[in-house]
Amino acid sequence: MPPVWQQHYNPLGSLALSTLVAAAPVAALLSSIALWRVRIHLAAVGALALAWVIAVAVYRMPCNAAVAAALFGAAYGLFPIGWIILNLIFLYELTVRKGSFAVLRGSLATLAPDPRVQVILIAFSFGAFFEGAAGFGTPVAICSAILIRLGFRPLMACGLSLIANTAPVAFGALGTPVIALSAVTGIDILRLSAMIGKQMLPFSLLIPFWVVWAMAGFRGMIQVWPAALAAGAFFAIPQYLISHFHGPWLVDIVSSVSSILALAVLLKFWRPKALWKLEDEPPAPDRPVCSRGDLARAWAPWLLLTVFIFTWGLPPVRRVLNRVTGADRCQWAVPFLHERVARGPEAALPGAPPEKAIYSLEWLSATGTGILLAALCAGGLMGHRPGSMAAIYVETVWRLRFSLLTIAAMLSLGYVTRYSGTDATLGLALAHTGPLYPFFGTLLGWLGVALTGSDTASNVLFGSLQTITARQLALHPALMAAANSSGGVMGKMIDAQSIVVASTATNWYGHEASILRYVFFHSLALAALMGLLVWLQALSGPPGILN
Repeated sequence: MPPVWQQHYNPLGSLALSTLVAAAPVAALLSSIALWRVRIHLAAVGALALAWVIAVAVYRMPCNAAVAAALFGAAYGLFPIGWIILNLIFLYELTVRKGSFAVLRGSLATLAPDPRVQVILIAFSFGAFFEGAAGFGTPVAICSAILIRLGFRPLMACGLSLIANTAPVAFGALGTPVIALSAVTGIDILRLSAMIGKQMLPFSLLIPFWVVWAMAGFRGMIQVWPAALAAGAFFAIPQYLISHFHGPWLVDIVSSVSSILALAVLLKFWRPKALWKLEDEPPAPDRPVCSRGDLARAWAPWLLLTVFIFTWGLPPVRRVLNRVTGADRCQWAVPFLHERVARGPEAALPGAPPEKAIYSLEWLSATGTGILLAALCAGGLMGHRPGSMAAIYVETVWRLRFSLLTIAAMLSLGYVTRYSGTDATLGLALAHTGPLYPFFGTLLGWLGVALTGSDTASNVLFGSLQTITARQLALHPALMAAANSSGGVMGKMIDAQSIVVASTATNWYGHEASILRYVFFHSLALAALMGLLVWLQALSGPPGILN
């Protein structure tokens, strides 16, 4: 049996210096994007190189294990995450080429002519559905593409879609983050689901107001408060109830549908007194009268997409598809990495086994495959010939080449961080904040998602550390485990993966620095508010927070 390398979290003999070194790749990534305006794929590759050097030279991670971790992360970035984005943009291109997207845009503009209400309906309510069904950047890609076609400037379309995609993230992809958190902490999944639902309740109410405030200011937000309240309340209340009494699996699906229906009913009886105009918005052209058949054809691709990704996300369906393709034969233990790295006692539960590293190529049950099949079916319905669809697909791959490189580099960075232990160094530094740990522990979740681009990955990285620190400080482990996930959702808008998905979907690649600056304040402010809420929950003691 090959030797197991155990992580150590203070390689320089000073926690302060070790923390500064561990934070260097993240600081380099964000500063190179936001301050020096380096192209995001180059910034991601540079940060990855720095993280790899630190892992090997400072943390003394075996070189072959560090290479394996980087390759493992890159492979996961391309499949399944890159696979989702590629096929989603392919579907979008098919609808644009046939004019269906223009008809869809017109119908949405008729239903909600005010851009502030459009943001609530599309970025918040529709986005929550796609987050609940698929996750991994799907809602940001779809919503930002729709908004830009409605006349939004690219920066606003990207930024608002990222801000709105917060409330549903904790229960995204049919509850995957909560399932992963329960697995790494050993805490009952229903207890975690209920706690996260309680923490997210005020923020799910707040986000529709917040996103309109970011767009139109306080006065513009007040003018559409009925729409923000309807969308938020009919999302937040079902989210709270389902997370408490059923579990994490269908929280976003039911809540988002409830929010969409509530807003659609409201718009039958209420409209803002004065329509808000987008900055530099050109006069609206006369829209051709569309028949019901035109509308049905325009909505059909997106309805097909909804059906496919929801079906592909159901566990029984995934099991059947995996059985058909023999998915158990498409799993490989990563050489030099699988069960060759062990977390130190400061960051792992007693008796925890070495870290696993198994790459799964479950190609048929992957969400991206469902999206591809939806796109092919939709393309056939729209009248695309197989040859033209193949040509559009090749064009899409070429268009996304830098985006896919960025996603691969970012996941590679996250995996090197995880397996080298630099993530735990950052977490342990925050654990030294004592009575303020509930606040800073929540920010640890935010940092985890900013690093990895995934609330699920952040929960896997820091879930056990949160519970260990909570026990040391006489806090309830379920509180801090849930705070990792709830705080993490606020980091979703600043991670490079989400930003590059938004810029790619709007054909605005290369402007990621502007997007990051647009959303950074909102991300940090919301994370701080979540940290304050968790700190107040901790002060109330276990009975007050768990019953």
